[in-house]
Amino acid sequence: MPSEGEDSRVGVTVSRAIKSSVDRNRARRRLREVSRTDLFGGDSPVTRRGIHFDVVLIARPAALEVSYADLKAEASLVAQRLSSLNP
Repeated sequence: MPSEGEDSRVGVTVSRAIKSSVDRNRARRRLREVSRTDLFGGDSPVTRRGIHFDVVLIARPAALEVSYADLKAEASLVAQRLSSLNP
């Protein structure tokens, strides 16, 4: 959702379907890093347009199985979709 604040914010929540706390934390770290670098990073289309969003990412069990490169590619697609929205 569009944000009134000066910066974009990301919240990460992890499904309880991921049983181990180690795995939940790993999924959370992976999503947080991808959002920092690709979703709202310096080269992101969202950042270039100057639009600020509040985003909630929900980690599912597949977040641990998919490669980091695939997560980055998905984050890039989401950034393009967000940049095309009119707040």
